[in-house]
Amino acid sequence: MSVAATRAGTASSDPLLQPFRLKGLMLRNRIVSTSHASMLDEGGLPLERYQRYHEEKARGGLAMTMVGGSAMTSPDSSWGGGQLDLSSDRIVPHLQSLSHRIHRHGAAVMCQVSHLGRRASAYAGNWLPPVAPSRVREMRNRNFPKEMDGADIDRIVKDYASAARRCLEGGLDGVETVTGGHLIGQFLSRRTNRRTDAFGGSLENRARFGLMVHEAIRHAVGNDFAVGIRFVIDEAADDGSNFEECLAFAKLFEREGHIDFFNCIVGRMDTDLALAEQNMPGMFTRSAPFLPLVGQFKRETRLPVIHAAGIRDVATARHAIRENLIDLVGMTRAHIADPNIVNKVMRGEEERIRPCVGASYCLYKKVQCIHNPASGHETIVGHVIDRAETLKRVVVVGGGPGGMEAARIAAERGHKVTLLEAGARLGGQVLVAASAHHRKDLIGIVDWRVDELARLGVAVRLNIYADAELVLAEKPDAVIVATGGIPDMQWLDGAEHCDSVWDVLTGVVPAKEDVLIYDETGRQAAISCALHLARLGRVVSLAMADDTLAIETPYPDRVSFRKLASELGVRVAGDLRLVKVARQGDGIAAMFRHELTGAETEMTAAQLIIERGTVPIEDTFQELRGRAANNGVTDLALMMGASTEQADGAQAAGSFVLHRIGDAVASRDVYSSIYEAYRLCSRL
Repeated sequence: MSVAATRAGTASSDPLLQPFRLKGLMLRNRIVSTSHASMLDEGGLPLERYQRYHEEKARGGLAMTMVGGSAMTSPDSSWGGGQLDLSSDRIVPHLQSLSHRIHRHGAAVMCQVSHLGRRASAYAGNWLPPVAPSRVREMRNRNFPKEMDGADIDRIVKDYASAARRCLEGGLDGVETVTGGHLIGQFLSRRTNRRTDAFGGSLENRARFGLMVHEAIRHAVGNDFAVGIRFVIDEAADDGSNFEECLAFAKLFEREGHIDFFNCIVGRMDTDLALAEQNMPGMFTRSAPFLPLVGQFKRETRLPVIHAAGIRDVATARHAIRENLIDLVGMTRAHIADPNIVNKVMRGEEERIRPCVGASYCLYKKVQCIHNPASGHETIVGHVIDRAETLKRVVVVGGGPGGMEAARIAAERGHKVTLLEAGARLGGQVLVAASAHHRKDLIGIVDWRVDELARLGVAVRLNIYADAELVLAEKPDAVIVATGGIPDMQWLDGAEHCDSVWDVLTGVVPAKEDVLIYDETGRQAAISCALHLARLGRVVSLAMADDTLAIETPYPDRVSFRKLASELGVRVAGDLRLVKVARQGDGIAAMFRHELTGAETEMTAAQLIIERGTVPIEDTFQELRGRAANNGVTDLALMMGASTEQADGAQAAGSFVLHRIGDAVASRDVYSSIYEAYRLCSRL
């Protein structure tokens, strides 16, 4: 199936907007979104949520979206949920619906087809034992696989072919397999292949299974259907395949003639750290870390090359194409942040692209962006904000991420918006978070909204404390209180001897030489403060109520925090709850109670820093509540998208409605505040 490059603007001199032929496909530009497990499937099927998520990217102008991260070819290739199930024909009509939706916007669509091998779970999904080339356990998955025999090999090769055929029947434009930590890669790597038969030992023998798979796929789908490999070009392990060996494997696959492209990745995926630093580099890894190596691979092979790993911005993507390092650039997480990247480039609005800030929030529970609440929620809220039928005067109190988003959405609706902020800058708690070394890119959440508020004509008034009378003087029709919170310290006996993470990270309070940090949230704040101070040469200890460091963070952050804490010498103790604090000479004595045993332990330091979330700042809200038409009550059904009512409700002339959002309600995270603002104000 051919997708024509007919969109206006593709004749531009911009390298990113040039068409590209991949097999029989004429792709309209060079930007793609690669396969990933969005967790939006329903029982392994791509139903409405799944389809709407990918359709939005097609509508946004990219050349191709790739679906089905780790899609199941076989019943024994399940990790328990979140995968498309290609092991039966029941998926075909849903793929047909999906491909129709993507094609009508001028984009192509492919699917990843794979067998997890040892990465599958014996304790979820179909409760079948995982299989692998050899009985080598993966520590991340923690299952002991069965060593595959001839019957397993024959069955799974046929399953790959059947899965690819279902994609063809579903109207898709192609498929890709996966090496890496998946089954084909487990055969390729001597780390996981210890066989002594025709499938082990020499390079040719280890490639045999993968070559059989691709030959079977080609016979099943014919010569016109695009078939590629998501291919590891260096395992980055002493006992694994280096670049030269991976290149030799690649030339074997090229020589056999059954594949049409390489989708290049680097490293392993058998530990959280390998995923975070190599396979899917996040906040703790520099931007586009593997482009030079991928460029070298492209120079030494002949098939088209796709690459996606930490390419978050258009400038880097453009460089990669202009310098011929790759043929197609994967901007997968960037499209979760903004599915309209290509359209904005074509309209000359590149500066309006919502930036991917590398927060890895899209890897937390399901696909969602820390500051684009519409991604992954397309069936609840839209990426396009409709203009309101009745225009109002809206006052937003508080200029943190939730308040800025509320003002932005209200202004997009056409309302006249005033934002009142007590501080000298917009940004709220994000300013604190971005002051930590490894989280500096979070400032993009603020900067993008500052620019959007200016574009939309929002009246921003800084250094002003908005009490009830000041708010009412604006004669509002609606008031959104987004005043956030202040560090929760008053629960503690001896709190007057302690400092908050906020004060120390922002430099309001200087850090002493010997510091003890207490964390009762499991979020990023306390460990970010600990690492910040350790880099400054302070002696840092961290005590936490949880049993795992940074437990409320995405797994790439969690493992990276643990690694950095070890490298920088931060001493960590878990299962400890802070009971009381007292002054002891020039220092602080902190009493902890063990969560499991109840035993009490005293720790001393020159300074004690506390992180226990925030207490809502609600004075202005409470002052306004009795005067509001809705008494400050927000309809929960409205917030969940289950109500067709508007957020203004029934109002008498001259009255106003009052809502509060974000940490002004309860201590949560950036995403919660922005999502709440978006849902509420898109109905205002």
